[in-house]
Amino acid sequence: MKKQKLSHIPVLCVLLILTVFGAAVSNAATQMPSFALESVRDGKIVKSNFFDGKVLLLTFFATWCPPCAEEVPVLVELQNELADSGFSVVGLSVDQQGPSIVASFVEKRSINYPVLMAESKTTMDFGGVYGIPVAFLVNKSGNVVKKYTGYVQHEILEKDIRSLLN
Repeated sequence: MKKQKLSHIPVLCVLLILTVFGAAVSNAATQMPSFALESVRDGKIVKSNFFDGKVLLLTFFATWCPPCAEEVPVLVELQNELADSGFSVVGLSVDQQGPSIVASFVEKRSINYPVLMAESKTTMDFGGVYGIPVAFLVNKSGNVVKKYTGYVQHEILEKDIRSLLN
């Protein structure tokens, strides 16, 4: 009886692998969703086309998320190192308490890149953001070429970003 139940496990594993692989392939070169979102610094609306021609690292985060706070120094450093080469980090906050909470977080951590308030439509447009931090690497043509889930080390991000800048 147990052998019959266990015989389904390899099939389920193959289906899981195909699902994961298929999702990774489908995200390989999809156009970045357009957006028009409020800046936490000044309340102005920032449109996605403002970043046309740049390599972007769009990162979804929240002020209450420890790994999100941990990655901020890495993102600040990348912005410092690569902004003059046509690169920008763009923070997309999923905080529900509003922009003033996020603005305090930005100021306290000396964040030097644009930080915008993500809407639920934005998270859905990016394929559904179900965990944070999650980041999307976008090439100069506006295509999402890579997705990062969780905290990612500086060296990995820098290597991937530089490959798109050259």
